[in-house]
Amino acid sequence: MHEIIDLMNEMSPYLLLGFLLAGLMRAFIPTHLYHRYLGQPNFRSVTNAMLLSLPIPLCSCGVIPTAMSLYRQGASKGASVSFLIATPQTGVDSIIATYSLMGLPFALMRPLVAIVTSLLGGQLVNWLDTTPTPTATAPVAEEEERPRMGFFARVREALHYAFVEMMQDIGRWLVMGLVIAGLITAYVPDSVFALLADNTVLSIVVVLACAVPMYLCATGSIPIAVALMLKGLSPGTALVLLMAGPAVNVASMLVVRKVMGLRTLMLYLLSIVSGAVGFALTIDYLLPRHWFTSHLEAMQSCCHEHTPWFNVVCSVVLLLLLLHALWLRYFHKGGCGHAHCHCHDEACHHSTEADEVLTLHITGMSCNHCRANVEQAIKAVPGVTSVEVNLADAQAIIHGNPSPEAVRQAVENIGFGVTR
Repeated sequence: MHEIIDLMNEMSPYLLLGFLLAGLMRAFIPTHLYHRYLGQPNFRSVTNAMLLSLPIPLCSCGVIPTAMSLYRQGASKGASVSFLIATPQTGVDSIIATYSLMGLPFALMRPLVAIVTSLLGGQLVNWLDTTPTPTATAPVAEEEERPRMGFFARVREALHYAFVEMMQDIGRWLVMGLVIAGLITAYVPDSVFALLADNTVLSIVVVLACAVPMYLCATGSIPIAVALMLKGLSPGTALVLLMAGPAVNVASMLVVRKVMGLRTLMLYLLSIVSGAVGFALTIDYLLPRHWFTSHLEAMQSCCHEHTPWFNVVCSVVLLLLLLHALWLRYFHKGGCGHAHCHCHDEACHHSTEADEVLTLHITGMSCNHCRANVEQAIKAVPGVTSVEVNLADAQAIIHGNPSPEAVRQAVENIGFGVTR
């Protein structure tokens, strides 16, 4: 528990700042910018996708349906893969959290690797997978997605997104990362890592084999990487965990395979693995080791000193926000959970009395970005008057007279499942 508290005190001011900046970007940067300039199977569309991913605040799971939605709306496979690789690693929250625990070199190296890998992966897909992109579905206009808002309304939306939705999406993974890091630091003997500490290639292979199949949040993976380095593993090995863990997991592989095909999936995996391993070896063999370890050494030397009160206050605030967000997601049944809706009806009926109501169970949703993408996909189905998706219950309540098969197809097209 002492190790977990120390890590949380170190990260909390930066995490709160990162969440706030992510919310401000979400509220003030028009979403339609992310749906343009991505349609051609060339390097320009891949570069555009990478550039558009830089400010967008998406977690590791939320980027999957968003990228699939872009693909279904006409983005090329290469652009979609570029967006899928770059987005989680270049989020402002993960960069700031990386800086807080691992120092400036890691905070610069992580997005650099993501950018290079995303360009490589996207261009490989353009060259080697020439199957046509599906016919684009008409994107929902931003004016229909949310009403026109003034400055203070957008600030309110930013705060809601940052400290409610993002807390719901990555909070549990962040807590899990802190707990795992604390357990590794406190209970795993140094002798367990002795074999790996002196063998960079073996340690990279072992960490890669563990990181690829399991889900690791881009932010939650940071304390685990720190714990491994404190046990003697190389900075390059830590980078592999930071890059491969959030970018690849069983869920993302299944969705990419289903929507884009096996060849795209293989190229996606090849680019991530080769990029992570190549830069890991560069760090360990070509760059000064102290660049990446000096911050941890300084943190160790002062870990028993008095913790600044500001860090403690930030940790308490972060914990309270996390508990509030998780309570709203898993226990609070009042209201629909939408940032702009003030109703208290669970069905959130924004429809006419003549509309029929269709209730479906949506499988595969894990965050608010998943919910938003499912809502957008269903709204585009002819006959839909309104739709509300409840993340906790995994239910979509649809008003209007749409074809159930058309709704099912729209949801499955972005990688989710539908049951009655």
